[in-house]
Amino acid sequence: MALVINDRVKVNSTATGNNQSTFAINNTVLTGFETFATGIGVGNTTYYAIFNQGTNEWEVGLGTLSSTTNLQRTTIITSSNSDNVVNFQTGTKDVFCTLPASKAVYLDADGNPVPDLASPGFAVAMAIAL
Repeated sequence: MALVINDRVKVNSTATGNNQSTFAINNTVLTGFETFATGIGVGNTTYYAIFNQGTNEWEVGLGTLSSTTNLQRTTIITSSNSDNVVNFQTGTKDVFCTLPASKAVYLDADGNPVPDLASPGFAVAMAIAL
C-alpha cells in the first residue's frame, strides 16, 4: 500500500457514526472530480477530509481505501471533535483528498523552507521515513 496524493478527488457519503474501519463512500463520479477508486486506488492510503454539509462536523485524517466504497479512517489529524474521530450525524458529507497543513513543507515569506530542512531533527525524520 502506498501513500497517494491526488488533485480533484471528491465523492459524497451519507454514512453516519464514528466507526473508523467502515466509513461508506460513494463510487459515483461528481462533475469535475474523480472517485477515490480512480484517483487513489483500492489498498492505498491518502489524506482526506470529511465535511457534513450544513453542520459544524468535519474531520481531516489519514485513511486507506479498503474497497471502492469504503474509506478506513486510520489516523485523525484534526477534527471538530477535539481532534478525535467524529460521530457523524445524518446528512450528505463531502469526502475529498487534501494535504493537511501539518504535513506540508512550504516556503516562508523570505523563501526559506518551513520546517527548516537543514535542521538535524528534520534530516533524521526524513531518513527514518525513507
